[in-house]
Amino acid sequence: MHHSRLSTIVLDCQLDDLEPAIRFWSAALGKPVEDADQDGDGRYASLATDDDEPIILLQKVDHESRVHLDIETDDLDAEVARLQDLGARAIAFVKERWWVMQAPTGHRFCVIRKQRDRFGPHLNSWD
Repeated sequence: MHHSRLSTIVLDCQLDDLEPAIRFWSAALGKPVEDADQDGDGRYASLATDDDEPIILLQKVDHESRVHLDIETDDLDAEVARLQDLGARAIAFVKERWWVMQAPTGHRFCVIRKQRDRFGPHLNSWD
């Protein structure tokens, strides 16, 4: 059995400098900036959220700005297979860390490794 849940709301931002987006979304959502440069390359920033809320991540991208969801799991292969059985398509395995997938509705989302120590109350268990 593996576990999964909604992990992250990702704000894909098509711009050269992520700072204006960080300021806007922090103020708009009333969430302080947790980390303005997660990887040291200016591509990722996170806002502070409570333990029972999804992570809010801002990501600098080359494609059109949009919002996508990340699903975290303790078994990446099993969760990707489960979602494919539901009709999703695996698009790309990125940096050997996460899968970009496409739902039957056309929405892109990612399946990522577990991000938080414990899954908590919003846990889904799958055989």
